[in-house]
Amino acid sequence: MEGSLSADITVTSPNRKCPAVTGSSRKIKDNAADWHNLMLRWEKLNEDGFTAAGNITAITLTRSQSDQRLLLDDPPSPPSAMSEQPGGAAELQEECCKLQDVVHKMVTVVTKMERLMTSQRGVQDLEEFQFGPEGRKVPLFHSWSTKHFNEACGFLLASFQQELQLKQLVLQEVGHTATSDLCMVYLSCWLQQPFLPPQTRLGLEALLLETGHRPL
Repeated sequence: MEGSLSADITVTSPNRKCPAVTGSSRKIKDNAADWHNLMLRWEKLNEDGFTAAGNITAITLTRSQSDQRLLLDDPPSPPSAMSEQPGGAAELQEECCKLQDVVHKMVTVVTKMERLMTSQRGVQDLEEFQFGPEGRKVPLFHSWSTKHFNEACGFLLASFQQELQLKQLVLQEVGHTATSDLCMVYLSCWLQQPFLPPQTRLGLEALLLETGHRPL
């Protein structure tokens, strides 16, 4: 299991239909906990990435303005002045490496989410093998069927896969953009996470409620 649940998640046995959680129930319950922990990890990475992207934007715009002033110099500044400018190439490279590291870690998070989805599909395949295409008659927890768990996890995975693609685009472009308006667009996209709407968080909360990690 990926780490441990944060302290705000409690399991209340009266909310579970089964006093002992084993087999498919155990697997789904563990997967729900992993989803929670991976999404917490993603949010921390998103904050770190926004800081790095903001620094890249500030450095890029400062260098662009400095370059414009150098073009107006008469006589032009010596080459050494370029390296003395605040926000030079080395600093920009350092921040770009930080952002690249964040995106790399986000790729790892989404890869682990894909493994959770594979595990969830395996549970559904097993249920269908044991009980037929309609699955078991009695829910594993409160009311969801195994197929419902599959759909909920599939929605979460698709959302994060799309958001990761956006992060990768921002990584490619933000260091090469000298227009302030476009820089703000990239920063806003990173921070707002348009492919992770409120329904994503609600989907996780529903998953935690159904599996008993949150009290009803």
